[in-house]
Amino acid sequence: MAGTNAHWRDSARAPKFFFIDAYAAFPLLIFTLHIRWWTFFLAIITIIFFAILERFGFTLPVFKRFMRAFLAGNHRVARPWWV
Repeated sequence: MAGTNAHWRDSARAPKFFFIDAYAAFPLLIFTLHIRWWTFFLAIITIIFFAILERFGFTLPVFKRFMRAFLAGNHRVARPWWV
């Protein structure tokens, strides 16, 4: 392993296919298997969405947690709802 350029630090990087986020690969796969205009637009919108997320420094799991915290609001109930 001494001659490789890969380091353990590279394991936390987001996977990419050239400049496109790997999460956008699924709509691209759908487009290549089912070539229609709506799948093309779905793939383009998905790529733009992930580019905007990357511009603001978010990944998909981080954005999901951010949206969950945003929708929950500032008021946190101390007691569970079932008690």
